[in-house]
Amino acid sequence: MPKMKSHSGAGKRFRVTKNGKIKRAKMGKNHILTKKETKRKRGLRAGGYVDKSFEKTLGNMLPKQ
Repeated sequence: MPKMKSHSGAGKRFRVTKNGKIKRAKMGKNHILTKKETKRKRGLRAGGYVDKSFEKTLGNMLPKQ
């Protein structure tokens, strides 16, 4: 049986923490930044965590550690 491959797109976008939570970057910080307020952009710098309902799906897509 061949090895299972992880989803390459998910591997680039998400990271699994020590506690098993899945970390992600917030959307909206790539382009058209001139019209966004500094306060808003600063808030987008902080990462976020994936919702519990989506964790199982993503867990199957990410490489096992």
